[in-house]
Amino acid sequence: MIRVTRGVTTAVALLALTAASPWPASAQPSPGAPRAGSSGSRSGDLALPEDWQVIGEGAGRQLVWTSPERVPAGDARIEFHAGERLLGRPLPRPDGRSFALSLGGLRLEEGMELRATAGGRRLDAAGRTGAARERPPAPAAVPEAPLPANPVDPGVPGPYRTVRGEYALPSVRLPGLPQPVEMRATVVGPAGAPGGRPVALFLHGRHDTCYTPGTEDVRITWPCPAGTRPIPSEQGYLRAQRLLASQGYVTVSIAANGVNGQDGNVEDAGAQARSSLVRLHLARWADWSAHRASAPAAVRKTAPADLSRVLLVGHSRGGEGVNRAALDSLNPPPAAQDGYRGPVRWKIRGNVLIGPTVFGQNPAPDVPSTTILPGCDGDVSDLQGQIYVDGTRGVSRGTALHSAAYVVGANHNFFNSEWTPGQAKAPAIDDFSSDDGIDPVCSPGTATRLTATQQQAVGAAYIATSARLFVGGDDAVRPLLDGTGRRAPSAGPARVLTHAVGAHRTPAFLPGPSVAVSGGGRQCAQIDPDAARACLSPEEGWSPHFAFWETSPEPGRDAVAMTWTGRGSPVTVRPARPVSLTGAKSLALRVIVPPNSTGTELDVAVTDASGRRARLGRARVDGLPGSPRTAAYWSREIRVPLAAAARAGLDPKRIGALELTPRGGAGRAWLMDAWGWRPGTPAAVPAPLARVDIGRLTVAEGDSGVRTYRVPVTVSGRGSGQVRLFVPVPGTEQVTSRTVTVRPGRHDIDVPVEVRGNTRYGYDVTHDAFVKAVRGAVVGAHRGGVTARNDDAMPAVRLTPVADDVTEGSALVWRVTLSEPADVEISGGLLLEPVTDGPELATTDVDRAWLEAQFGEVTQPARPLSATLEGGTRLWFSVPAGRTTAEVTVPTARDGVVEPTELLRGSSYTYDESWEPVPGPRITGRVRDAA
Repeated sequence: MIRVTRGVTTAVALLALTAASPWPASAQPSPGAPRAGSSGSRSGDLALPEDWQVIGEGAGRQLVWTSPERVPAGDARIEFHAGERLLGRPLPRPDGRSFALSLGGLRLEEGMELRATAGGRRLDAAGRTGAARERPPAPAAVPEAPLPANPVDPGVPGPYRTVRGEYALPSVRLPGLPQPVEMRATVVGPAGAPGGRPVALFLHGRHDTCYTPGTEDVRITWPCPAGTRPIPSEQGYLRAQRLLASQGYVTVSIAANGVNGQDGNVEDAGAQARSSLVRLHLARWADWSAHRASAPAAVRKTAPADLSRVLLVGHSRGGEGVNRAALDSLNPPPAAQDGYRGPVRWKIRGNVLIGPTVFGQNPAPDVPSTTILPGCDGDVSDLQGQIYVDGTRGVSRGTALHSAAYVVGANHNFFNSEWTPGQAKAPAIDDFSSDDGIDPVCSPGTATRLTATQQQAVGAAYIATSARLFVGGDDAVRPLLDGTGRRAPSAGPARVLTHAVGAHRTPAFLPGPSVAVSGGGRQCAQIDPDAARACLSPEEGWSPHFAFWETSPEPGRDAVAMTWTGRGSPVTVRPARPVSLTGAKSLALRVIVPPNSTGTELDVAVTDASGRRARLGRARVDGLPGSPRTAAYWSREIRVPLAAAARAGLDPKRIGALELTPRGGAGRAWLMDAWGWRPGTPAAVPAPLARVDIGRLTVAEGDSGVRTYRVPVTVSGRGSGQVRLFVPVPGTEQVTSRTVTVRPGRHDIDVPVEVRGNTRYGYDVTHDAFVKAVRGAVVGAHRGGVTARNDDAMPAVRLTPVADDVTEGSALVWRVTLSEPADVEISGGLLLEPVTDGPELATTDVDRAWLEAQFGEVTQPARPLSATLEGGTRLWFSVPAGRTTAEVTVPTARDGVVEPTELLRGSSYTYDESWEPVPGPRITGRVRDAA
């Protein structure tokens, strides 16, 4: 167990990014890195968990996790945690197995667990071996009856013949990416369709970019090296493209390998670059619509495009990219961070987001959306895309429909045929894995798991449904998306469950600071390390609603938790002021119950401001099929008619409280929110919103004095709005937050940062800030700050013998000396070398406790000390901050055996600031027999 503390840097070292990979060819991890199945390595006096190590020194010190197998390129970002605290997001090494996080001012101490995760899923050895026991297995799910079929099925092919083609335009340069990005696309459209046709643009997610034909070699880099080919991820949505084209849509699926291969070093993980790429393609289509003769052949042979009716479809990080493109089309980003600076000559009517990431948690509130949540997602496992629904509440007018569609048994990759084994041109995998056996919900062949073909049918059907509602305005398909509980027969046997916010919903009961909860429930925090405050602990399970963002606790995200035994006590939810349900036909509640549970019943009642009470009815909620590896604590939408309230004479304009009474045996439930509901889909008219973007300023620390800088913040758009500002407190683990009212052109967000100059070597110091929309505002670049670069040279390191010729039982000692003190710990190593000119000191010739403290359990028989670890053995040294000396000690042991003098040889090294190895002196130690 390792405790992590911070010295001079900010409380959370997020995205400590450099201009290039931290893994130059010569800067390899220690040859003494623990192999799979080893007991771990050491950093100074600390024992590190299996597969973890610390390498480098000074500003180059990095925490490294190495997987025993290649980690497939995915869309979820890999994160390092200490306990429940996010340390940062590491950068990958080219081998695809190792990931390194710059330690900066982080110091490692005993006491806190290190974890490597992606999308909430444990990746490191402790997680792999403990995944099945982290949460107790849930009871098997009881299959539910199929939902009623919707009278209109949008997944049925239309009347038009389809044509297909490709285009390739000159590559483009995008801010933050060193290499140009391709402008390639696959076009499928209707032949002979009359008039201008609506457009559907697809953007794939982050996947391997290059492959070597005929081999299993795949990699994520850009441009593709000689002998490899780009993986055609843009061709993976042909089934959905053909369906839409047959219905009269011009579809274009664009390639984004150039972004995928370069987004590891970008603070927003490529969201702005993907938005720029989408809008660059749309701008070309606008050009071609005005001057059709100039269009590529693939465009000319399909029907003309109508850019006033555009649907965007994004998969994984592509989902975050099209969300940003929709936001940028309504609220343009600062020119310096954007790759498209022309006019907006299109109108985005809706988004479809498939297993999306949402690292910024900044949805476009005024663009209708459908978020498809794959129940067996093995990549974005926490189903964080739920925030594209929840995160829109209260931000704008609320007329845009935002739907979540939970697809039981779907994984992440199979929505794209080029990521699907047996269909893809390049090697591909099933992203869901069960390391310790059969998962009852998600393993292939189980009753709930979908095949690739079934999953692609679901994707096509729900993309077509969204197009028909958002672009076509056909309200007859709304029940497939808005929680009404209907199915599309064209989606086959898949079970797709939906809920929604927005459209003709009026806010009624939304948990938050102004809401009082009494009786058998409590208001809980969606994100909080305190179990007494949290809605759900990680040991109990995952909820897409409670997806982690940048900090814990995170104010502003609440729910109502209910627990009961037997007949439960009523839970009363009372807002600060009465709410209006005028015009609503039903009360729509989003309620979570535990996975695989059945028969949870809640009596629902409301009371008006004068005290009149009406029981609206009893609702039943069943849990989703789930396992310890799935994020199945997801809310079901239930509706109870409001007719009883009218009959009882309640004033619909002044409803003062909601009452929920559990019935039956023991149980648990969580209320996400409750709304007045009536049917229909109103026009989503964008509101005038302020836009906030946080930038990054990098400065030199200087040699003396204190300089004050300010985190760069741009506020644009129209009107005023509110955002929640988060600022980590330097030198602590605390993060402050406050609500700020912002107006375009003003400096309402002021985050001063003091930078102290000195002449001693130290770390770069990063001061971060991040924001989230509250109301009347949207957020583009959600995080930034001020980074003070160390501008002092690293001290020179000398290694001199103190005792290098000793009698057994004594210690070999070498002294490490710095030319001057540093403000940070300086570390290095001794690589032990095989001895060829005499007997080598062996593992039985040194103190046993020291040996195990350095290298973990060492098995018998005796072996040369240089061969203690497979691939090489290193002794690490460190000079604490402010000091100039340290010692490397090898305590030897008396063995009572007459033997010749034994030798220990090694070569010392450090790394310079460019991560190039700096060889140091070679050492030789002699141990003479005590006799």
